[in-house]
Order: sequence, then C-alpha cells, then structure tokens
Amino acid sequence: MASTFESFKLRTTPEKFYIEACDVGSVDVLAIDRVSTEMTLTVKRDIPASAETRPICGLMGTIRLVAGMYLVVITKKQKVGDLLGHAVWKAVDFDIISYKKTILHLTDNQMQDNKTFLSMINHVLHTDGFYFATDYDLTHTLQRLANTSPEFQEMSLLERADQRFVWNGHLLREFIAQPELHKFVYPVVHGFITMKSSCINGKVFEWSIISRRSCFRAGVRYYVRGIDSEGHAANYVETEQIVQYNSAKASYVQTRGSIPFYWSQRPNLKYKPKPQISKSVNHLDGFQRHFDSQIILYGRQVILNLINQKGSEKPLELAFDKMVTSLGNGMIKYIAFDFHKECSRMRWHRLQILLDMVAEMQDEFGYFLVDADGKVLLNQEGTFRSNCMDCLDRTNVIQSLLARRSLQSQLQRMGVLHMGQQIEEQADFEKMYKNAWADNADACAKQYAGTGALKTDFTRTGKRTQWGLLMDGWNSVIRYYKNNFSDGFRQDSIDLFLGNYAAEEGDWTTPLRDPKDWKFLTLPIIMVVAFSMCIICLLMAGDTWTETLAYVLFWGTASVVTGGVILFNGRDFVDAPKLVQKEKLD
Repeated sequence: MASTFESFKLRTTPEKFYIEACDVGSVDVLAIDRVSTEMTLTVKRDIPASAETRPICGLMGTIRLVAGMYLVVITKKQKVGDLLGHAVWKAVDFDIISYKKTILHLTDNQMQDNKTFLSMINHVLHTDGFYFATDYDLTHTLQRLANTSPEFQEMSLLERADQRFVWNGHLLREFIAQPELHKFVYPVVHGFITMKSSCINGKVFEWSIISRRSCFRAGVRYYVRGIDSEGHAANYVETEQIVQYNSAKASYVQTRGSIPFYWSQRPNLKYKPKPQISKSVNHLDGFQRHFDSQIILYGRQVILNLINQKGSEKPLELAFDKMVTSLGNGMIKYIAFDFHKECSRMRWHRLQILLDMVAEMQDEFGYFLVDADGKVLLNQEGTFRSNCMDCLDRTNVIQSLLARRSLQSQLQRMGVLHMGQQIEEQADFEKMYKNAWADNADACAKQYAGTGALKTDFTRTGKRTQWGLLMDGWNSVIRYYKNNFSDGFRQDSIDLFLGNYAAEEGDWTTPLRDPKDWKFLTLPIIMVVAFSMCIICLLMAGDTWTETLAYVLFWGTASVVTGGVILFNGRDFVDAPKLVQKEKLD
C-alpha cells in the first residue's frame, strides 16, 4: 500500500504555500499557488528562505468560499493507539488559511457571508470525532481488507478508501485528480475510535471499537431522516469491534441507520414532532437500493427495529414491516422489538428476550477470524442492522449486548477465556467494555443530536438508575433547544463541509440573507411583553382585586393566545437550514 507522509511543515510566502514532507529521506514539497490555485510537486531547495514556517500534522484539503480558496490544515493531533501495528490519530485542532492576502475587495454583505461560512466550517471541524492513519486504511473493515486484490493493495489510501466514510472527500477533490499528490493527504473518518489493552487470565490482548459515520445523507437529528434516492440512510454508522491476541485477530461488524424509506420529522417547537411518511414517492425503489447495497457489502441482513409499536411511531413500524414483506428478499429478516414497552418500569433484564430471539442467527453469521499465521478461519456472513428513531440510544444498548456475545466467543476461540468463563465475571474488563460502548453512544449522539446519549447509565453499569433518568431528562431539554434553535446552522455547516452546497467566489447573493417573516420578529415580542405585564400586575396589585384580576386576565390571555399562535406556526420560528432545499414531504 502506498502510505502517506507522516509529518509536515507549512512554509508560507505571499505567492505560495509550500507543504514540506518532513519524513526521513523525503525531499518532496507540495507547492500551491495562492493566485492560480495550481498544485505542483517541487523540492526543498525551491522554497524561498524568507518563507514563514510552522509545523502541521496534515492536510484536510481545500474549500472555496465567497472570499476565494482556503487551505484547511490539521494543527494538533492526539494518538488513539495502535491498530495491527499502525498508529491511529485523532485530529483535535485545525486552521483555515486564506489564499487571498486581503478581503478588502469584498462588499460588507460578502464579508459577512464569508465570515458565516468560515464559522460553519470551523463548527464541523470542532465537532469531536475526526480520525486518520497515515499507513493504514481506516475506512474498511478487517474482513474487507483481507478479501482484496493485489491491485487494490497497491493503491494509495485516497484511491482505495470507502467513499461512504471519507469526511474530507469534498475538501480533497483537487488532490484526487492528481495521483502524484496523494502521498500528501489521507482520508479522515468521522465517528468514534477507542483502543484498549486488556488482560484476562494473565493474557494481554488489544480490544478496539471503530464507528464510521457515513458522509452520505449526513446531517442532524430532525432535518435528516429516512433515505435519499440513492438508498443512503440518515445517521448511518458502521461499527466494528476488533480483538488482537498473539498475532491472531477477530472483528465483528454491525450497522445502524435511519428507517430506510422516505419520512420526515421536522422540528416545529413541539417536544416530539409527529413523523410524516411521504405519500408521493415510490418507497420500495429506494428501500430496495438500500438493502441491495447492504447485502453486497455485508451479506444477510437482520433488521432490529426498536421503535415503539404504538403512538406516533407505530405507522413507521407498520410501514417498515410491510416493505420488507413486499420486497420478498430471503436475505432480509425483520424483527420488531418494542424497546420502551419491554423495558418499562426498569425491567432492563427483558432485553435478554431479544438476545435469545436472535442468538441462533448471530451464531450463523459468525465473525471474522484470522489465526496467528494469517490464515482466515472464519468470515462474517451477515450483519444486524439496528435502528430506533434516532439510531442512537436504544440502538447502542442493543449493539453493545450483541457485540459482547460475539466477543465472548472470540476470546474463547483465541484461548483468552477458559471454557465456561463469562466476560461478565471479569470485573476489570467488563467495566472498561461498558464504558467504551457508552463513550461510543455519547460520541455518535453528540454528532447527530447535539448532546450525549440517553440510557448510558445502563450501558456503563448494567443497571438503570434514578440519576441516569435525571441526566436523560437534562439531555432531552438540551436536545429540544438545539433541535429547534440551532440545528439549522449545524445542518448548513455539514452541507457546506461535505459539498452538498457549493459557495462561489465573489457571490453577490447567498441564501444566508433570506429575510425573516414578520411573525418571527413580532409575535415573540408581543408574547414577552404580555407575559411581563401579567407578572407586573400580579406583583403590583391595583386598588381592588377585581381590577387586578382584570389586568391579569387580559395580559395572561394575550400571552397565552400569542404563544398558541407561535406554536401553531412552529416551523416559522425554528432555526431551519438555508443552504440546501430539503425534499418536501406530503
């Protein structure tokens, strides 16, 4: 495999950026013309002595905004651990550097738009969870890497990467076209990676979780649901659990993703907006595309649908069941498990019902296993595709339990666990295992919903606690605020970063300056004034109680009526995306 350079220096002159490879023995330098934006290879002796120099950890790529091109660099990294002898890094800080030396040529509106776009790119970059390796392909599972051709193995990291998980793909579009530049850049995945060294029965082994979030149909909780016309599901995550012991290695893969047909759940100031299933599109077409690709990639599919089977979620469950039946594909099995009903009143032991229900299928699917000599002993023949409404909280609980059951078998097969020993009995490892899966839940939830996950007290401790319920309530309040009043900006940020919206240099008009409806400005002011007057009338009683009551009733009624009008027109008051026109659902 053609690995990339590991360390760099950024040398800057008024005319050019020079990215100098600092690996031992390397002489290559990437020169970027700040006027023409042309990229060429040169050597160290061509760098002017006057160039300003700073160390950088790598390149995310380039992006065009209103003020022109920008170079996005990684300025700080943190080692996560070693995977099969390859260092895995987390990118923790970035810099966005303008090609242009000044933006004085822009109008005030253009400057403001450019500033907003920059803040959007910064917002995505500082959403925790970007990872990379310079000599290992993080975008593929161990099983996929083991079943590739010699030609594939000779490709650069950029050429061979699974495009579903390359979050800087849009930023690297200029590099992709020039193969000679590939050694200066690498794919960056988004999600969660943890690597732990563990010991059971005196035997030390490495244990890892890699969650790869798809950049197709990416976005935030309420603005991106269901699938797109290509069959890509919202909040799609491939999670791989890896074990290494004495040169042997094993992996177990699961997926999660939004219910794969056309539905929406747009925020409207209500705590839980009602899901809407589209009535104007052919659901089965996109549904089939989704599962055709899943079967090609992962083999047989067992769907674990964890949503409620009553209330507002019930129509989604019925539609999902009906579509699987209509598809009539023997490679797909559908299992509905009403998580909230089964586990109500703290009856979390009832999750064992689902585990017992799928145990035989899990054994049939198996896992990927390679012995110490590199011989493939087992392949994973299918995956569990889990979902709830958000594919976060309920989903992560079930995935952690299925992964533990697989790990039990793997460690016994490798000789780490004795026959009859249970992982649950290994107190130190069990604590580490539960906390790692809870951290995975928190990372995926923050990236999609804006807060840590719910129900992580169960994942961390195996028990549901009153403190956990209180923390879930607090996170739910934060989610409500973010989903209604800041997620439009977050969605726009992701769309800009991934290239779903392309800003043009020197744009005179952008969707950012869409004027707000009069209701947005007027009604909240009226409600605040009316409510304030109601409180003042209560605190400063009039000459008679009837006069006080009349004032309180008047202002109280005004505030309640205004609040009702705001709630009725809820969609006009939420922070909606501006950059990409989302599909409208009936």
